[in-house]
Amino acid sequence: MPQQATEKALLAANWKMNPVDGGEAVDLVRGVMPAITAATESVEVALFPPFPWLLGVAEVLEGSSIELGAQDCFWEISGAYTGEVSPAMLKGWCQWVIVGHSERRVILGETDDMVARKAAAVLTNGLSVIVCVGELEDHYDAGRSDEIVTAQVKASLANCSADDSSRLVIAYEPVWAIGSGKNADPEHAYKTMRLIRRVVSELIGAGAARKVRVLYGGSVNAANVESYVELPLCDGCLVGGASLKAEEFAKIVKVTSEVYGHR
Repeated sequence: MPQQATEKALLAANWKMNPVDGGEAVDLVRGVMPAITAATESVEVALFPPFPWLLGVAEVLEGSSIELGAQDCFWEISGAYTGEVSPAMLKGWCQWVIVGHSERRVILGETDDMVARKAAAVLTNGLSVIVCVGELEDHYDAGRSDEIVTAQVKASLANCSADDSSRLVIAYEPVWAIGSGKNADPEHAYKTMRLIRRVVSELIGAGAARKVRVLYGGSVNAANVESYVELPLCDGCLVGGASLKAEEFAKIVKVTSEVYGHR
């Protein structure tokens, strides 16, 4: 099994329900574009704004190497699903969708089955997907991280196949580290990402699994990102709060580019 799935690192910026103003969203994009443009040889960047800002951000990104994604979607293409957005509606200007983020699992009650259906719908519609997995703090304290993550990966990828591997990304986000400022020890992250790769290999085959990228997420910032992207089995990071600060995210891109530029 190779150390990395790709030569480029993937940095995914999840803005969550921020900012509340569309103008601020555009300003944020323009603030990070120079750093991202300078790092295109070694870093792939995807931005994930809230639904209302997708079109405005897409217009700013037009002609650039920066990709765009949605933070969620529904598994049906159309129908009587008030308030939902289908992947078919997103593929006109998005390249990515995040599914199964812990905030949706914990706060909104999403199940592994729902995540699996969403992931399959995203892939069927020609988009790339980031499937989030991760244990709660109680699980971590009880030494059940491997058990929980293994179960989530198996269930969430139930409808995926080897043909989807190049557009499939798994983000390991320990729930206790998200937005807490308490990032996971790199050794724990490494062991868990190694486990994820092994489980994916069992599910879709070793050859296809080599194309699947695995990210770390959870209180990633410019000060600690190097400790993750330098890990042999880490293909990049899913960045939350730090991606809302143009200067901070620009530093994350720069640090990641430097690490990958020396591989």
